Amino acid sequence: MTAQDFKPTSEEHLAEVVAFAVAAEQPLELVGRGSKRGFGRATQAAGQLDLSGFGGISMYEPDELVMTAGPATPLAEIEAALAAENQELAFEPPHMGHMQANAVTDGSIGGVFACNLAGPRRFKAGSARDHLLGFRGVSGRGEAFKSGGRVVKNVTGYDLCKLMCGSFGTLAALTEVTFKVLPRAEKIWTVLAFGLTAEQAVRAMADAAGSPHDVSGLCHLPEAVAARSAVDFVSGAGASVTAFRVEGPGPSVEHRAAALQATLAHAPGLEVLHTHRSLRLWQEVRDVAPLLDGAAASADPLWRLSVAPMAGAATLTDILRQLPGQGLLDWAGGQVWLALDAGAEDGGVAPIRSVMPGGHATLIRGAADLRARIPVFQPQPAPLAALTKRIKDGFDPKGIFNPGRMVEGV
Repeated sequence: MTAQDFKPTSEEHLAEVVAFAVAAEQPLELVGRGSKRGFGRATQAAGQLDLSGFGGISMYEPDELVMTAGPATPLAEIEAALAAENQELAFEPPHMGHMQANAVTDGSIGGVFACNLAGPRRFKAGSARDHLLGFRGVSGRGEAFKSGGRVVKNVTGYDLCKLMCGSFGTLAALTEVTFKVLPRAEKIWTVLAFGLTAEQAVRAMADAAGSPHDVSGLCHLPEAVAARSAVDFVSGAGASVTAFRVEGPGPSVEHRAAALQATLAHAPGLEVLHTHRSLRLWQEVRDVAPLLDGAAASADPLWRLSVAPMAGAATLTDILRQLPGQGLLDWAGGQVWLALDAGAEDGGVAPIRSVMPGGHATLIRGAADLRARIPVFQPQPAPLAALTKRIKDGFDPKGIFNPGRMVEGV
């Protein structure tokens, strides 16, 4: 270990390391398991702060639906412990390592919260920030602090949990996270509608989202994308596939699935996936596996766009008229995933952001030189950018943590 690299194993040691870095004005790259190092800009830091020593589940009370773990705890370990008690992370975080051009596929629970990740259930269950109850960490001033607790009502004063989520390690080095969990559904069925255009799919998904059927997943896979699925009913459809997920007690799921089929009777074809195939399909959508086509080592641009759900189809269509690639719609059309060919100039940033009707576009994956050349995250309006900088200065006035990760020079 060089003088510029550190691997603390306790909160006290971490505070000492950060205080030393502040005194030496030595910026540090925060690394947990490293699965998301290709997400965001490369940090402008020569030294590394290895947080892998803060791992393991320290408290899990299934009856209270709460868990506490070190931020470096593998997401797979968290999910396995919950599955043993028939529980889950309701916000369904994607496994970002599968999307990145690196060998680390299993990310950490701290990375999930730092990047505020959420999967297909986002429009129903909320994002990661809605499930973080409390945390402990060390600020860029070298000061240990905590926020929140073990229950939602325990939050007093400023809700720093919301602030930490989506900060990409630029405000604090976390040492512990406490979050809520929920029971897994008894039965999961998915109604598939075949052959809808993107515009028809968006309207159908909007109707389902506004129905009393308590739908928990709504996505649309164009024909070429659906053909890459590992679920036979999807890949063998020979048409686009629009999926509607319902979960819960068995009789309720069966009733709601039948009701959805009745409302979709105008579709060219319908099918129902039962629990096993449903789980497989929604894991694919969560990790955008049909877009990656097995090219885990690829650095071709992968974009995630957040738009108004009814604008999703037009946004996807307009972009693919200008750029070579493929895409899919999630969150009832509110999330657009785009996998572009490597030849797209500047990763397609200009056409993508020029057609967006509000919302924001984030480059999830791209070559290092591309991520250094373009704004990876949606540029902020000047007042919001100024507020963001003041928050950064408050937590990390010397710019020790992950400088440049989100915005160049900050």
